[in-house]
Amino acid sequence: MLVAAAVCPAPPLLVPEVASGAAAELGDARTACSDALAVLAASRPDLLVVVGAAAEGGAYDQGTPGSFAGFGVDLTVTLGPDLGEPPSGHATGGTLPASLAVAGWLLGQARWAAAPVAGVAVAPHLPPSGCGLLGADLGGSAERVAMLVLGDGSACRTLKAPGYLDERAAPFDAAVARALGAADVAALAALDAELAAELQAAGRAPWQVLAGAAEGAGLDGRLLYEDAPYGVGYFVAAWS
Repeated sequence: MLVAAAVCPAPPLLVPEVASGAAAELGDARTACSDALAVLAASRPDLLVVVGAAAEGGAYDQGTPGSFAGFGVDLTVTLGPDLGEPPSGHATGGTLPASLAVAGWLLGQARWAAAPVAGVAVAPHLPPSGCGLLGADLGGSAERVAMLVLGDGSACRTLKAPGYLDERAAPFDAAVARALGAADVAALAALDAELAAELQAAGRAPWQVLAGAAEGAGLDGRLLYEDAPYGVGYFVAAWS
């Protein structure tokens, strides 16, 4: 059963070494992420499931490495503490996709040791129904499950945004912020997948996995951070 969740943005710029001279711009977001992860640790979970968007879906074991070399930084992380054990047969293997690498960095900063970690990458085309079913399965994977969900909002908030300016972006992100802040499972599950794709909102599928996991859990939510510093909607929320 899901007992707690943290929602964080997924840009590699969240990592100071990647952001370099612009690191201070996401300082408040990093602080909020740290606060959200503290809520996860306090929930005394038996398992932490990390969910992020990736081009292809897949499972990743604790200790799977991730790299920021593709962003010009010689920095490697692992998904939770490296146990020094060979990966299990069911995992995708290889290296972490970018969203889960960011999660690995966040867990490293938090010195996560509260529970074993499992990673799940969600393909952006997975429909809401599929996300809900995956979330329900993950939410029932241990007696006390915590979830760290990585995902960004619309990438069309300003003229200089990756997806240019789209007038639908701000209302979409506002609805996401309300849903995350209220732990509104129904509102997250109802997000329009086609609109999210047009707005380049990579968090849609991970958020809907969270909605599936949280169905019936009765969690309360708090929105800890909301901004669009690079024309992309970033949110941090904690559910418990």
